[in-house]
Amino acid sequence: MISLRSLRWASGLVLLAFVGSHLLNHAAGVLSVALAERVREGFLAFWRHPLPTTALYGALLLHMALALQALAGRATLRMPWAEAVRLLLGLLMPLLLVTHVVGTRGAHALFEHPDTYGRVVRQLWSNDGGTRQLLLMLVAWWHGSLGLHFALRHRTGWRRRYHLIFTMLVMVPLLAVLGFYAMALELRDVVPDARAVPVLPADRREVLGRLAGALGWAWSGIVLATLGLRVLRSRLARRRGAMVRLEYPGRSVEVLRGWTVLEASRAHGIPHMSLCGGRARCSTCRVRVEACAQPLRPAAAEEAATLRRVGAASDVRLACRLRVHAPMRITPLLQPGVAGTPVQRLAHQEREVAVLFVDLRRWSGLAEQHWPHDLVYVLDRYFHTVGEAVRDSGGLPNQFIGDSVMALFMHESGLGRACADALRAVVEIERRLQALDVAMYREFGHRLDFGMGLHCGRAAVGEVGYGDAHTFTAVGDVVNIASRLQEFTKLRQARLVVSQDVLDAAGVRLPGSVMEDVQLRGRSAALAVVALRDLAPLAPARAQTH
Repeated sequence: MISLRSLRWASGLVLLAFVGSHLLNHAAGVLSVALAERVREGFLAFWRHPLPTTALYGALLLHMALALQALAGRATLRMPWAEAVRLLLGLLMPLLLVTHVVGTRGAHALFEHPDTYGRVVRQLWSNDGGTRQLLLMLVAWWHGSLGLHFALRHRTGWRRRYHLIFTMLVMVPLLAVLGFYAMALELRDVVPDARAVPVLPADRREVLGRLAGALGWAWSGIVLATLGLRVLRSRLARRRGAMVRLEYPGRSVEVLRGWTVLEASRAHGIPHMSLCGGRARCSTCRVRVEACAQPLRPAAAEEAATLRRVGAASDVRLACRLRVHAPMRITPLLQPGVAGTPVQRLAHQEREVAVLFVDLRRWSGLAEQHWPHDLVYVLDRYFHTVGEAVRDSGGLPNQFIGDSVMALFMHESGLGRACADALRAVVEIERRLQALDVAMYREFGHRLDFGMGLHCGRAAVGEVGYGDAHTFTAVGDVVNIASRLQEFTKLRQARLVVSQDVLDAAGVRLPGSVMEDVQLRGRSAALAVVALRDLAPLAPARAQTH
C-alpha cells in the first residue's frame, strides 16, 4: 500500500533531482556561458521530454498538495525549529518559483521565446542583480536537503559519510551562485548593449506578469485558507464537544479528538522526549497507557516494529503515533534529559588526585538491537547517573568517552580525603546504576553491567587541546593505571579493582579481601591491587571515612 510518506519521498526526490541538475548547469557558467549553454541543451533535452515533464510537474503539484495536507493535518504549529524551517521554506518556494518558471518555461511554451542563459541571466541581472533567483535556488535546494537529511539521518551509511554529503550540499548551490555571477560578468563584457539580447514585446511581458501574479496570489490564498480552516476546525470541534481529556501524571489537558499524544504534549508545553522528531524511528516518546475509555486502535506497521524492537509491553505505545479518540490516562516512560551543571575549570598545575574510570558493559549487544536515538537516551541516563554520583561524593566528572566515564577527586586537605571521596563515589555509583539497570531492563529488555578502576597519584591537571577545542583533564601515569585497572575488572570478573595505594591513603582496611600484585599492560613494575566482586566491604569502610 502506498503511504503519504512514500508519495512525499518520491515527489521530493524528483524535485531535488531537477533542482540539483539545474544548479549544476548554472555551475558550468563558472567556466563560460558557452559551456553552460551546451550543458543546458542536454538538460532541456531530458527534462522537456514528455515523460520527465509529466513526472516533474506531477511531482511539483503532488508535493505542494502534500505540504498543504501536512499543514492542515497538524494539530499544533509548535515543532522543533529545524522542522519549522523546512515547512516554511516549502511554503515560500512556490512564491519564489512562479516568476522564474513563468518567465522561462511559460515564455517558451506560450510564445516560443528562447530561454537561453544569454537572455535569462542578462534579464535577471538587469532587474535586481539576480537576488531573487539566487534566493530561489538556495530555498529550493535547502528545503530538499533538509527533507533528505530528516529521512536518511538514521541510516548508518548516511551518518558515516555525513561530512562528505554536507560538503556537497553546501558546494552545489555555492558553485551555482558563482556560475551565475560569472555568466553575468561575461555577458556584460561580451554583450554590453541590452538591445543585442532578444526581449519579449511589452504586451507579452505584461501577459506573463499577470500570469505569475495570479499564480502567486492563488498559492498565497490557498495557504491562508488552509491556516484559516485549521482555526475554524478547532473552534467547531470545541463547540461540538469534540474535546477529549488526556491525563498525564499530575496534570490533565483537553485536546481535540484525533490528536497524537506527542502533539498534545507540544501544544500544551509538556516536556516530552522525541529524539527522532515524531517519525517512529526511535522509542524515546513511548508512553504507558494506564487507562482508556475505549479499546486502543492497533499499532500501525512502523510503530509495531519499533515497539517489538525494544520489547515493549502490550500497554506501551509511541506518543507520536497514538491518537487520542477517547479519554485516556498515560505515563511517559522516558524523561527528557537533564542538563549538566557547568564544570569549574582549574588552572594548569600538578596535583595529587584519585582517578576513577567507569566502563559500561554489554554495550555492543544493546547497540546492535536498538535505534541510535534509544542508545543516546541510555547513554544520557548512564552518564547523568554516574556524573551525579561523582558530584555528590565531592568529585569532578571529567570526560565522557564512548561508554566510559573518567572522574577526578582532589581535595585541599590532601590525597587521603580525595581517596575517601572516591571510595564513597564507587559505592554510590553502584547503588544508583543498579537502580538504573532495573529501569533499563524494564524499558529496553537489556541488563546493564559495569566495571570500575581506581588509582591515585600525582598528575598535571588543566586544559589541553588545540585552537578552540580545549578540555579540562588530568595527564599522567596515574590516569593510565586507573584505566588499566578498569580493564582488569573483566579478567577478574570484578565490579572494582582498586590499588592498595588508594586504600592506604584513605586509611581503609578490608578484612577478608585478597591483595595481589598484578602486572599491568605498559607498566614495568607490579602493582598491588584488590579486586572486589561485591562492594559490601566498602560500605562500613566508607562510613569510617566520614
